Amino acid sequence: MQAQSGRAPGRVNLIGDHTDYNRGLALPIAIDLATEVVFTPNGSSRITALSGAFPDQVEIPLSIPVDPTVLGALEPAWSRPIAALVALVRPEWGGLLRIESTVPVGAGLSSSAALGVAVAVALGATGPARTIAVLCQQVEAMTDVPVGMMDPLACAGAKAGHGLLIDFADLSTAHVPLPEEMDIVVVHSGISRDLRYSPYAARVAECEAAAAVVGPLGTADDADVAGLRDPILARRTRHVVTECRRVREFAGAMAAGDIHRAGAIMRESHRSLAEDFEASTPELDELVEHLAAMDGVHGARLTGAGFGGCVVAVSEPGAVDVDGLGRQAWRVRPSDGALPL
Repeated sequence: MQAQSGRAPGRVNLIGDHTDYNRGLALPIAIDLATEVVFTPNGSSRITALSGAFPDQVEIPLSIPVDPTVLGALEPAWSRPIAALVALVRPEWGGLLRIESTVPVGAGLSSSAALGVAVAVALGATGPARTIAVLCQQVEAMTDVPVGMMDPLACAGAKAGHGLLIDFADLSTAHVPLPEEMDIVVVHSGISRDLRYSPYAARVAECEAAAAVVGPLGTADDADVAGLRDPILARRTRHVVTECRRVREFAGAMAAGDIHRAGAIMRESHRSLAEDFEASTPELDELVEHLAAMDGVHGARLTGAGFGGCVVAVSEPGAVDVDGLGRQAWRVRPSDGALPL
């Protein structure tokens, strides 16, 4: 019984938020912050999990059922996705699962997806990136976090030096080259968030209500927006429709090396997320304005689901002093995901 390991990066979404569960488009990158997991089988009937981020040690029996009610009641909360993966992967042996991570929790950088992908690989799940991503999305749903496919697919299948253009209508992907002479900076707003206790589920429900009228929002158009009588559903739909348009334009600008245009599109995206989707906060808005006003910064926007977490900015090299911002900040590089697509 040899030790098995898994490593998965966090992710930053450059453009296209709240589009994944609406069958739209997004362009995330994997980043050089990652979760590493080592599983050492010992022949027992349970998994003992230890994490450098939490003081608790958890014991998960190999026989734990594939039951969202059972999994959702486990304490501490960080053990739930691990238990769900044990239930789904069904490793042959128990053992010790050690977890270390440089992906900050609650920052919107996909710490949960990185954990899921790394644990799945360490426990012996097999298949390409898409297969593992589907498994990890199933885990999130079983533990009461109705996330889309963007986070696990980016953590699993991204490519160094590229953004991962994803069409969630069919999960087709394309690697978009990013300019080498460009900094990507991620800055924490100071507001942590947990999707289970944020308006995220309400936004998903609103999009589902709009889709019941016009079909998948990722394939809707301006006429569909105009035809919605409910003003809230119309605003949510308008964000998704215009965001998908921005993703295409952003991918083209990046591939052409036009960082200035890409930055302008990011600013438009943030306005849409703040006004039409109401996913921003005063802290995020203030941070976006602060970064966008710096010399050499082309654009900034909230990244991820919003309601707290981080802002991402693109700039000329060295334009942002991450150590001088007075808050958590990282200069990140587009990195490889855990697996080939």
